[in-house]
Amino acid sequence: MTRLARHGAALLGAGLWNWHPLPGGDVAQVLLVYLNDGRRVVVKHGPDPVAEATMLHALGRTGAPVPDVLAVDEDALVLQCLPADGRLSRCWDDLARVLSLVHTGRPEGDGARYGWTGDYAFGAVRVCNGWTDTWPDFWARHRIGVHLEHVPIDLARQLETLMRRLPDLLPATPAPCLLHGDLWGGNVLVSGRHVTGLIDPCCYYGHAEVDLATPGVFSQPPAGFYARHGGLERGHGVRFAIYRLWTALVHLRLFGPTYRPMVAQYLHDAGV
Repeated sequence: MTRLARHGAALLGAGLWNWHPLPGGDVAQVLLVYLNDGRRVVVKHGPDPVAEATMLHALGRTGAPVPDVLAVDEDALVLQCLPADGRLSRCWDDLARVLSLVHTGRPEGDGARYGWTGDYAFGAVRVCNGWTDTWPDFWARHRIGVHLEHVPIDLARQLETLMRRLPDLLPATPAPCLLHGDLWGGNVLVSGRHVTGLIDPCCYYGHAEVDLATPGVFSQPPAGFYARHGGLERGHGVRFAIYRLWTALVHLRLFGPTYRPMVAQYLHDAGV
């Protein structure tokens, strides 16, 4: 990690004074780096620093708070250090406001298309984002089907059943909006009653409900969170289960069978 800290400092043309690891390094190395000119910055080594920088720029263009990208190359991403001394439990209303900004982002060109300009990864788990013309097709191909070869055969069969049913369970062509894509509490920096920054994005253009569903995987957003964003549409419970299933499958592949009950619960909630 010392090499990463030195490299991050060098990208800014500064010397290294000290560093220590930050939480959240399950699939990436993340450091708080103290430079000899008095600055503090965050230095991260992940699957694709350049792609992550592009995503942060996309989120920032909507007006949503994100850390400034100070430097980036193929090995490291150097970010502004933002205050993060608060608790998400006090900031749900502000997160809804921030998400409303994020979701104003639209893909370039005409027509409803779903995807992103490139693929990404969570550690060893590849995140595919090829463009599709319908939302159920995107979710079947890139959020469910990609796992079939990496899970037990009985689970793969359940996933195949769900894939066949997706055209009946998901909207065909919802307005494609920019998504953070991995919006659990650890990726929301807060201070006081305000969100200071969204971090660790996995952006693509898709159904806004994905970002509304994801916080509920590891937290319990209050009803006011959904109301502040604009309210929930009929049938959201099944869709939320389908969207949360992707997060559970990624965790199953990264961290093992302890996440199998979570996968089973979301399949049950989706009617499989």
